[in-house]
Amino acid sequence: MGFEITKETYAGAIKNITIGKGDGALTVGGQTSYPFYQFEGDMPNKPIIAMEIWDMEPEDWPEAAKAPFKDVLNDPVAWAKKCVDEYNAQAIVLQLKSTDPNDKDASADDAAQTVKKISEAINVPLIVWGSAVPAKDSEVLKKISEVCDGHNLVLGPVEEKNHKTIGAAAMGYGHTIISSSPIDVNLAKQVNILLENLGVSLDKVIVDPTTGGLGYGLEYSYSVMERLIQAAMTQGDDKLQNPMINNLGNEVWKCKEAKQPVDEAPELGDPERRGILMEAVGAVSYLMSGSSILIMRHPESIKLVRSFIDLAYAGGSAMDIGPVTKQLDDVEIDFAALSPEPDLTIAEEAKKAPAKKAAPEKKEAPKPAAAAPKADAKPAPAAEAKPAPAEEAKPEPAAAAADPAAEAKAKADAEEKAKADAEAKAKADAEARAKAEAEAKAKAEAEEKAKVEAKKKALKDAAAEREAEEQAIREKRAAEKEKAAAARASAPKSSVPMTAAKFQKTELERILENLDKVHRRVTE
Repeated sequence: MGFEITKETYAGAIKNITIGKGDGALTVGGQTSYPFYQFEGDMPNKPIIAMEIWDMEPEDWPEAAKAPFKDVLNDPVAWAKKCVDEYNAQAIVLQLKSTDPNDKDASADDAAQTVKKISEAINVPLIVWGSAVPAKDSEVLKKISEVCDGHNLVLGPVEEKNHKTIGAAAMGYGHTIISSSPIDVNLAKQVNILLENLGVSLDKVIVDPTTGGLGYGLEYSYSVMERLIQAAMTQGDDKLQNPMINNLGNEVWKCKEAKQPVDEAPELGDPERRGILMEAVGAVSYLMSGSSILIMRHPESIKLVRSFIDLAYAGGSAMDIGPVTKQLDDVEIDFAALSPEPDLTIAEEAKKAPAKKAAPEKKEAPKPAAAAPKADAKPAPAAEAKPAPAEEAKPEPAAAAADPAAEAKAKADAEEKAKADAEAKAKADAEARAKAEAEAKAKAEAEEKAKVEAKKKALKDAAAEREAEEQAIREKRAAEKEKAAAARASAPKSSVPMTAAKFQKTELERILENLDKVHRRVTE
């Protein structure tokens, strides 16, 4: 019997959403399985990468991020055209940084004119990303919707605070919305429900779960995106079956590690390659968690991620993928000088090291020979007896030669004894542990048995008490019946006069009257 892969069945699917207009329009989403699980379902549309541009010249970008666009950073239209013509951008994301009230606070009219110029200059979908200040975005994105009527822009982020204003404008002028929530599944669903209640079709909504860079931010975002895709696929939640977008480049390149020059953090390697690889690693992570649109900045990062998408989607070899192409001067880092001095001492040699310190004692042996002339200068009979210790010390080399064998034997005996002691201790510990586990298990079983017996006894006592109460009630009712029967038997019998009613009712009237009584009784 051949090997068969266990396949998961899915209750839902991600919606197909088209962005852009005309021949440059793209469709995202549409998958009927987890990301790239094409052995379980269909993935008709590959994820797309949108290149990021700003509506003002960035001031805090590192040199590695500025280098590919250094000639167009002050002209958003030329910047967008360069991304499309030179770097083959699939879509453009315009970050409206100048509209931030805490910075330049550009007007809605200026932003709308910039968006319109860019939209008319390129033939790929345009995504417009506001300042993330709800009140300002309401004003700006509403104006952009009106000025760019029919361009099918993607507008965001739309939050709970401004969903009515932007949602109504996008719906009226035919744009797509990015519903944004702060890394929470329930809040993401709530924003979609609010937009749907407003009248916005969920076929025109893309979900932004809020994107973090590398580290804890990525872990939180990845976890929430997994839960969103699981709710859409396995639970069939139609309020969450929307493609997801990640504003990645803006997050990665503003972190400290992407900006530090080599003199500040030489241990992190080449700053240019470092930022490129950080962005690429984050992009691959979000692709595997279900992202349909990635917003990225550096062309080399995008090249690497496109290669990954193609390989994951259609298979093939990565041998043809070229290395990262640098645009800045290469840097040389002496990692050997930065690394600590290696400790190559072997543990056994370290143990023997104290024994070698006895060697200097041999250097002190010649001292008596040096003192011999002084003994000759004073011809005392007692001086002739002093060389005896020197003659007795002569056998020391032979004794020293015998010491290594004895030392080795003593060491082997000590090691054998230590090994035997360790085995005995391990055996004793294992027996003690097994005994403790057996005692704990027996105690737990006894406690469980006692609990069961106590529960049975409590149930039995409760049943007996309930039976006694019921028997007492039955006896009481029997006594009351006997008393009532005795009272009826002793009561004087009298005839009740029967008089015909003044108005005789038909059978139907009596039935309806009874039904009215029943209905009144039920409603009361």
